Amino acid sequence: MPADGPTEPWDTPELVALCDAFLSLKTRQEMAAFLRDVCTLGELDALGHRLAVARLLEEGDLSYAEIASELHGSTTTVTRVAYWVRHGQGGYHTVLSRLKAARDRP
Repeated sequence: MPADGPTEPWDTPELVALCDAFLSLKTRQEMAAFLRDVCTLGELDALGHRLAVARLLEEGDLSYAEIASELHGSTTTVTRVAYWVRHGQGGYHTVLSRLKAARDRP
């Protein structure tokens, strides 16, 4: 958030605090424990599912229907994720490219 205030309606002090909380965690176990404490099981499932959808969209090999079928989800969810992959803030691209780089390292 810029010093002079938010630029987007979702850019709130609470979001800044949440981002800072995530950035303070040092291990996968710490992150998992924090996520479990702040999210319901349904929210955790939805977050993981969205990331999986985004990964398959980025790979570009499957149709929306095939992604929905492979992940046991709906084409509505795939369409929503696709919108944010294309028109969002770039977060999916950042995360997916970093995960790919980490997988590709020897």
